[in-house]
Amino acid sequence: MQKNKTIAFHTLGCKLNFSETAAISRQLEDRHYTRVDFHQTADIYVIHSCTVTKKAEKKCRELIKKAIKTNPSAHIAIMGCLSQLKPEEMASMKGVSLVLDNTDKYRLGEYLSHITEPDNKFVRETGHEATQSFVPTYSLDDRTRSFFKIQDGCDYTCAYCTIPLARGKSRSDTIANTLRTASEIAKTHIKEIVLTGVNIGDFGKVHRESLYDLLKKLIAIDGLERIRLSSVEPDLLHDNIIELVAGEAKLMPHFHLPLQSGSNSVLKTMGRRYNTGLFASRIETIRRHIPHACIAADVIVGHPGETVALFEESLMFIENMDVSYLHVFTYSERNNTRAAIHPDNVHNTVRKARSKRMQELSAQKKQSFIASNRGLNTSVLWEKDHQNGFMFGFTENYLRAKTPYDQKKINTIQPVQLNRTDEKGIYVL
Repeated sequence: MQKNKTIAFHTLGCKLNFSETAAISRQLEDRHYTRVDFHQTADIYVIHSCTVTKKAEKKCRELIKKAIKTNPSAHIAIMGCLSQLKPEEMASMKGVSLVLDNTDKYRLGEYLSHITEPDNKFVRETGHEATQSFVPTYSLDDRTRSFFKIQDGCDYTCAYCTIPLARGKSRSDTIANTLRTASEIAKTHIKEIVLTGVNIGDFGKVHRESLYDLLKKLIAIDGLERIRLSSVEPDLLHDNIIELVAGEAKLMPHFHLPLQSGSNSVLKTMGRRYNTGLFASRIETIRRHIPHACIAADVIVGHPGETVALFEESLMFIENMDVSYLHVFTYSERNNTRAAIHPDNVHNTVRKARSKRMQELSAQKKQSFIASNRGLNTSVLWEKDHQNGFMFGFTENYLRAKTPYDQKKINTIQPVQLNRTDEKGIYVL
């Protein structure tokens, strides 16, 4: 009997990539592959790449070298957004046997059946044209939540971003087909789904449907106990969605809004489709309907054209916004973007200094948000991971909590009252 090949996956980037990696790896279960951790010796290493920042690209190259060092005779496959935009560069790297773009990555098993033959090693270099098909995916693994891909691609043309080049136009399935996939997840052990995509607020546009329409249908599916939104653009987070979240127990009071800058001048340079006034109105509406909601915001610092005064303006605007914490990104030049050729570049040392100040503001806001929830009655979904005698989970509004480890509590939802935190701001129950 032929021995199974060992295969290891490593995913870089967004929740969308994690969802797709999980689905692709499941396809290999019937192809005589045994999955191992990426740090272990494997016959095949698969890296799901990201190209959002230079750091993500650098990490991909480092992982290739790490895999070669672990097993010099291994085959290495690179798939995803970096493969889409720079296939020749990835193919030229030592040890890389296979390069798949965002279309062909779903045929990984088919291509691996060729490169795993003795002495048969080749690179499939794919075209640069982004796919226009939509493939629904979801993660399972051994987690208590599933990243459920409901949308892909983006029609926005932000000055700093290559995702539309890598992922193509915005697209999604019909509500009917999306509900069928959601019903599959509901039949598993999963308690919570996180709706993911590049721009999920655009869901259903091609089919004259909407994210709001989908949410109304999802909450009716038995077995789905928690539904959480990932990032939604401020101009697409309509009041009816906020009001629906406020009124439906299955929809978690957790919002993630990409602000990017608190300066209207910088937002215009970035090519964003809203201004600070609209963003502020979204925060006010959420707080009015759901006072204890978690509101995370993405911010980019050091974008070309961001002067000292405009950065201070952005910092002050965010300081006055009732957001829970920030995801701070230091601007990173991307080829084939308008920002990359902007004449008013910000020096790297200045970018780093601004990032540090914005992260300090985020830490202050997070501490205040944690403290403001003391006494709240909510629920926690307990996860498998544990350390130092404690197990961990998240509340409905995404506060981290811990309790003494009890295997019976894994993947259960427990009502709790938040009264005490540890030195890291984690609620102790």
